[in-house]
Amino acid sequence: MEELLDTRGSVFGHDFGLLPHHLHGTRHSNTSGHDRPNQMLPRNHHHRLQSLPFLRAALVQDAQLVPLSRLFWQPHSIKLSWSSSETLTQASFLCRYFLICVNYFFYGETVADYFGALVQREEPLQFLARYHRFISFALYLAGFCMFVLSLVKKHYRLQFYMFAWTHVTLLIVVTQSHLVIQNLFEGMIWFIVPISIVICNDIMAYLFGFFFGRTPLIKLSPKKTWEGFIGGFFATVVFGFILAYLLSQFQYFVCPVGLNSETNGFTVECEPSDMFVMQEYKLPAVVQNIVTWKTVTMCPFQIHSVFLSSFGSLIGPFGGFFASGFKRAFKIKDFADTIPGHGGIMDRFDCQYLMATFTHVYIASFIRGPNPSKVLQQLLMLQPEQQLGIFHTLHSHLRARGMLPPAE
Repeated sequence: MEELLDTRGSVFGHDFGLLPHHLHGTRHSNTSGHDRPNQMLPRNHHHRLQSLPFLRAALVQDAQLVPLSRLFWQPHSIKLSWSSSETLTQASFLCRYFLICVNYFFYGETVADYFGALVQREEPLQFLARYHRFISFALYLAGFCMFVLSLVKKHYRLQFYMFAWTHVTLLIVVTQSHLVIQNLFEGMIWFIVPISIVICNDIMAYLFGFFFGRTPLIKLSPKKTWEGFIGGFFATVVFGFILAYLLSQFQYFVCPVGLNSETNGFTVECEPSDMFVMQEYKLPAVVQNIVTWKTVTMCPFQIHSVFLSSFGSLIGPFGGFFASGFKRAFKIKDFADTIPGHGGIMDRFDCQYLMATFTHVYIASFIRGPNPSKVLQQLLMLQPEQQLGIFHTLHSHLRARGMLPPAE
């Protein structure tokens, strides 16, 4: 019987060290001296971990373009010695299938949420929007059943490894990339400022660490220093504050993305909210004693930028530390070589995903309020009798508050 994996444990011509050693079996003889080819024994306990074939593919590519790379599209390029090539083909198909299901669920939700008026014009889209979650769950159940039916004796453990890693990868990459898109629909400024904050912090932490660094920060990244960490924090807060002021001056950056019903195209035209309008703030008495100003003029979004910058500088780097620990655990330098000299997409975006998640939570918790356009879209989806009932209720409510003249 052939060994389960190529003895080099290589994937795509590289040795990535990602498959636990107990999955690498070798032939041996029993006490009677007879060969027992069907039994797999672990190699030396100190032998370095070998390759899990699709993890490289699962983590190296862009979240929206080709998130699971070669395992999805080139399964037979993986250097494995399977007893049946059909098993590998089925595993690759299921990885692609789950990727499609997850994207269908998340982006279907986005389309139904932000473009309800467009959905209502097309009969097929109405059906898909109404039963979107049920359809998504049914598709996932179909994939789950296919996975169970594809299980092959002697390959159970490896198949479950691939199943688990596929779900973890989709959770980390696709889910967080979906949050990036959600932030983008709130306005370009919620996309550009967080990304720029992380980039600025990386650069400034490197510069401060290069010129003033003396004290190591964390063992996972020996080159990181406390001087770079602290200097990067203050520089990033100042950078975020200035960038927030500059972008707040342009309607294109502050307006949420909407749908123009006349042109059926996207639009970013709106009346900027008070968050992006310059306002006067009175300084605390302690600050007034230090400086000569009593008031300061700025837009509220600049205050929010301080919190975003603080997170990006203090907590964001831990996403990079996590990625460093992950790569060290599996003895790899980079997730991929997509960007020459820098590694893969995940090597550049290890902090960005954490920042995007925080931005989404921050918007939902402290910024987003009732959206009139979404309320109107939901009203248009109701039956005429229901719409008429809401009209009469709203009319009576406004009259009771004195906003409409009393009935004659």
